[in-house]
Amino acid sequence: MQTRLTSMDASFLEVESPTAHMHVGWVALFRPQGDRPLPDFRALREHVAARLPRAPRYRQRLLRVPLRLNDPIWVDDTRFDIDEHVVHSPAAEIGQVVDEVLSVPLRHDRPLWELWVADRLADGRVGIVGKAHHCMVDGIAAVELASLLLDASPDPPGEPDDGWRPRPGPEGMDLLASAVRDRVLEGARLAGRAAGLVSRPRRLAGLIGDARRAADALGSSMTPAPADGGLNDPISPDRRLAMIGRGLDELRAVRARFGCTVNDVVLAAVSGGLRHFLMHRGVAPPRLKAMVPVNVRGGGDAGALGNRISFMFVPLPCDEPDPVRRLMNVHLATSNCKRRGDAEGGDTVLRAFDYAPRTLQAAVSRLVASPRTFNLVVSNIPGPAEPLYMLGCELEEAYPVVPLADRHALSVGMTTVRDGAFFGVYADRAALPDADDLAAAVDGALDELVELAARPERDPHPEPALV
Repeated sequence: MQTRLTSMDASFLEVESPTAHMHVGWVALFRPQGDRPLPDFRALREHVAARLPRAPRYRQRLLRVPLRLNDPIWVDDTRFDIDEHVVHSPAAEIGQVVDEVLSVPLRHDRPLWELWVADRLADGRVGIVGKAHHCMVDGIAAVELASLLLDASPDPPGEPDDGWRPRPGPEGMDLLASAVRDRVLEGARLAGRAAGLVSRPRRLAGLIGDARRAADALGSSMTPAPADGGLNDPISPDRRLAMIGRGLDELRAVRARFGCTVNDVVLAAVSGGLRHFLMHRGVAPPRLKAMVPVNVRGGGDAGALGNRISFMFVPLPCDEPDPVRRLMNVHLATSNCKRRGDAEGGDTVLRAFDYAPRTLQAAVSRLVASPRTFNLVVSNIPGPAEPLYMLGCELEEAYPVVPLADRHALSVGMTTVRDGAFFGVYADRAALPDADDLAAAVDGALDELVELAARPERDPHPEPALV
């Protein structure tokens, strides 16, 4: 099946550069159960290959349209080779694999994903480093794709051979004709929608509400990002992923004590970690602005690939010395975003640009990814609550990788696996060579909140400093 990229999916191609690799990634660690032997690389590669029929996109590549008349389409890769995508690493430590793999962009002449398998780690586990281009998946879809390769039981069911044979994509005039036809159909759909609104006043009233939310979202996103504390200088292609593992019950205890959300706890911990990190560098910590992705998938497209995300823009009170006040400031800010419907408004804006000229789409893509719009991304990606296995090995830890746009040296992702919360502090190695120190500072900020949540004498709801 040939599918054209949406304008949002295409935007991640637009903002990619030699120093900004737009791949979503993850690091997963598995331990064999009982006396089961570790599966070797060949068995793991064959396991992945057998599961590919569940995710057809992973055997497709992008075909670009001449003269950029429309966005690229997905077509079957007639030269697909599993050996180019599932690669063996002899490393004994997972850190030896991670930074090297994540510092190299994906090739665009083949399917946009890779899995690197370290099948003999020194601690007796199997490590997998995966990456897929952001035009193909968002964080939620990446988690769901990983679950396609996993099972609820240590004993995986057999997978029948689907007899896949690639179908050639359109060429020459057929490719151009389909690009023009799709543009005409988009215009017709827009005109039909406008006509339908005129005849249906209730739908028109709903659109006015959507427009108001969209205006609020635009106002929030276009508010200039503050001084960056050194996070928005030019970056290099080299990456570092620092990893933090915590108990999910710790985050839930803070949530319950202070009447907020787990996402608020994550944002407050990042704020506190950045504060301590910047002060240690001799930099006065500013109030930063985080882009926070929000899943807007409905029930009908819950398992679909591609991007179904919107954004909130949340101030991070790194300048606030009191950890509980920082948390309350974050909670107030996210509550205001939800009350205004910022994520829904942002989704309306993003969908509207499906109908915009390509030159305007490209300009908006670059503006949204600009350091003038936000300083860093902080993403909370829900993971599996039940045990999952790959060839008899239980998934123990998973660390997300949130891509860096140009002039953005830092992103922080958090995902959950059963009772664990796993943070990936993803940094440009040139701008933040001390990313491990930053991860330790975020870990310390979590310690502060956990300790304060356990003190019954502390006022759990101080007045926030933000208004």
